[in-house]
Amino acid sequence: MLKGGLVVVGQHVVAVGPLAELQQSYPEAPLIRKGRALTPPVVNAHTHLDLSTVPYFRGGYPGFIRHVIDHSAERTVEAAMRGLHELRALGVGGFGDIAYRPEVAEWLLENSPLPGVVYLEVINRNPLQAEEVARRVARRLSEWRARDSQVRVGISPHTPYNVSPELLKKLVEIGRLEGFPLQMHVAESPEETELMTQGSGPLQEIPRQYGFPAYQALPGLTPVRYLAELGVLGPHLTLVHGVQVDEEEVQMLAQSGTLVVACPRSNEALACGQMPWDLYLKHRLEPALGTDSRSSSPDLDVRNEALFLWEQVDPRVLVRAATRSGYRVLGLEMPRITRGTPVSQVQSW
Repeated sequence: MLKGGLVVVGQHVVAVGPLAELQQSYPEAPLIRKGRALTPPVVNAHTHLDLSTVPYFRGGYPGFIRHVIDHSAERTVEAAMRGLHELRALGVGGFGDIAYRPEVAEWLLENSPLPGVVYLEVINRNPLQAEEVARRVARRLSEWRARDSQVRVGISPHTPYNVSPELLKKLVEIGRLEGFPLQMHVAESPEETELMTQGSGPLQEIPRQYGFPAYQALPGLTPVRYLAELGVLGPHLTLVHGVQVDEEEVQMLAQSGTLVVACPRSNEALACGQMPWDLYLKHRLEPALGTDSRSSSPDLDVRNEALFLWEQVDPRVLVRAATRSGYRVLGLEMPRITRGTPVSQVQSW
């Protein structure tokens, strides 16, 4: 691992470089060790701030879905306020949030001092309602975009199986034509793959349990292959999780320019498996990092996501995932640590 450092005078950086060179140039400067890495503010590229008051869950992914449905009344502005407060205390440089309710998105647009993207979540499996739902989403996002806000707006089709193909194609078209980014949970769990390819498994039981409409006309394809066949992959789309994929699917994502966010601690807690980082890196696709929500992760600190994988993935990749890749996913310019940077804008791991 490269050993680098900063020279600080007062409250500002005056030099950056390899540690040995800095010690040679500044022989009188005391050496203060600051851990594994020094970076600009990290980015949490995927979270659900409105789940910040829902109890932490460990167990299988289908059980987690039931857990979230059972606590849906807690997905409030107050919960999002608590999550945003945590992000601010962590000093993040940006965030991506999925808003289940429009009022949460509106509150973030009006009140967040942090830059980022809030994606309005869309769940609707009825193909006959696709036109109406898409028109309503487009109108709402256009109204929100006109506001003066640190936060941009986007669209989050929930999953490949919870949005009809007709609606999904319309949402992607809106995103492409109007410049709204999309973020979608894809290939998260083995149960998702079983549902999509075979129409069976524990996820199939959830609509019946809660009185929701049953799944119909499932494609018989894995989630990534299904999205590729619909023609919705591309740089306008950020795929979140991407755990249950093979090399051909990773290649599809890389070649289409689709962006990816990993949530390793959530995946471990929900028994989803581990993202195949070696395949993504082989095809030069570097994921960003997100925490998912407080209901499936102990906190909202993406540095802890990186440290969770520190012995398994090249630490340099993980540092880039928490910084450069996160800023890229959110369409934000990444700050640099240079001469004159305030020390308050330097984070230690």
